[in-house]
Amino acid sequence: MRLAIKELIRQPGRFVTAAIILTLIAILLMFLGGLLDGLIRSATGAVRAQQADAIVYSEDAQASFLRSRIEPDVRASIEAIDGVEEVGGLGVVQLGARVPGNGPRDLANVGVWGYELAPDGVPEPPGPGEAWADEVLKADGVEIGDELLVGPSRSPLVIVGWVEDTSFNGQGGLWADVDTWRAVLSENRPDAVLADGVFQSLVVRSSGGDAVAASINGAVDGVEALTIDDAIDAIPGVTEQQTTFNQILGVTVVIALVVIALFFALLTVERTALYGVLKAIGARSRTIFAGLVTQAVVLTLIAACIAGAAVVVLDLLIPPGAIPLYISASRIVTSTVLLLVAAVIGSAFSLRRVLRVDPASALGG
Repeated sequence: MRLAIKELIRQPGRFVTAAIILTLIAILLMFLGGLLDGLIRSATGAVRAQQADAIVYSEDAQASFLRSRIEPDVRASIEAIDGVEEVGGLGVVQLGARVPGNGPRDLANVGVWGYELAPDGVPEPPGPGEAWADEVLKADGVEIGDELLVGPSRSPLVIVGWVEDTSFNGQGGLWADVDTWRAVLSENRPDAVLADGVFQSLVVRSSGGDAVAASINGAVDGVEALTIDDAIDAIPGVTEQQTTFNQILGVTVVIALVVIALFFALLTVERTALYGVLKAIGARSRTIFAGLVTQAVVLTLIAACIAGAAVVVLDLLIPPGAIPLYISASRIVTSTVLLLVAAVIGSAFSLRRVLRVDPASALGG
């Protein structure tokens, strides 16, 4: 193993090509993973931010805010369930917003939310006609104090501050009080107007944790209560995006495995005579193979470190909201572990050649 490390130090040129290719693969793997995380965050932020144990929709809404309607008597029934501590109304209307200084057709995609219980990172509801804006809207030129004209009726909303990670289906969140949300909804979606006391959904906080969802479903007719995780999975496109990107990430890892396997297979052929000498002086096959694995792991770690630094710099250079890229430490670590597994498996393909090296034949005897 020490011999393998010394070779890496004294003859780095022999490994440059493999290191470059592995670095490019690692950058691709981490970038695609960050893109997946960014897409999921931009689609689910508003739901993930809810400090609740369950979200309640009407039974026929298929977990869609826009199709759901919760009447006041249903809310009262939910509030009466043992363990329920707080219930708050929640609704959204998805529209385009005109931003001061932008062209008339250059609209920002927004979701105007009306809420009673403040989500994580969102202050209490602002005053009438005001809203907290998600930071992703900075990419559209939105600034604090701007008056956005929302929807075809150009309903005015004044931005009073920023919140973070509250997008929904790729649209930046605008968080307003319930009356402001109802006004925006009625002015721009007359077919979706809700009576006073009616909400699209309810968020429920309880002393029983996630079990409250099952309690609500068993005690109240005509509703579907989901835990936060289940509500996230029910958002259209989330599961499909995860499946597609995970398949792409899997193929990328396989490519890394093939590259490592081919490189060390060729390296083993070149070293046949050297391995013959090592075996002739008493080296065991497992010792030689351990050296190969060590070199593969070290090369992969170097490539992963360079790639990790590169994607972090890339994430810093890309303006927020320009593309849904989110680079996290967990994603870099996960990608590195996958590449290390690929390195070990890829280098293992050389084991057979190492075992077949005969000292006499390798030395020309």
